[in-house]
Amino acid sequence: KKPNLSSCGYIPKKNKKRANKIEWEHVVPAHTFGQSFSEWKNGHPKCVNKKGRKYKGRKCAEKMNEKYRRMQADMFNLYPTIGEVNGLRSNYSMAIIEGEKREFGKCDVEINNQKVEPREEIRGEIARTYMYMDSVYPGRGIISKKNKNLFDAWNQIDHTDEWECERAKRIEDIQGNKNDAVMENC
Repeated sequence: KKPNLSSCGYIPKKNKKRANKIEWEHVVPAHTFGQSFSEWKNGHPKCVNKKGRKYKGRKCAEKMNEKYRRMQADMFNLYPTIGEVNGLRSNYSMAIIEGEKREFGKCDVEINNQKVEPREEIRGEIARTYMYMDSVYPGRGIISKKNKNLFDAWNQIDHTDEWECERAKRIEDIQGNKNDAVMENC
């Protein structure tokens, strides 16, 4: 529930309170696939708050669309992360960022110009998460043409490891579906 920041050399950048929380992050941001739902973009007649104001976005999609709820809760897309990094990452896309600016102590993650660069050791997991979400939920704008080559490269460079296979098996047992992007390499 609470990270041991000194064990990994993490130093909070702005928000010490959130840095001391573990949060479940959507690798593929809910915003990325959420925009493909009409309830997110346009709202729904039943999305009205207590003051009679209409709303849209995440809250409306959660309320009105079962497929959106399933995508948002898909365990293959959820990973624990330090809360501060999750908040600063926002809904930014993955990229390679020039330089190695370390704003979180020894924690190897860069966030700049609405882009995120994860550490090398997890780039394959990131790529395979995007590939899984794109294959299971087609037509939702999950992998842009620009990022397809990046994710293909990350998948090839950072191979599936034993823990990733074990995690995928455990999630399959709970969730009831297979992650072919991972399991084809196990």
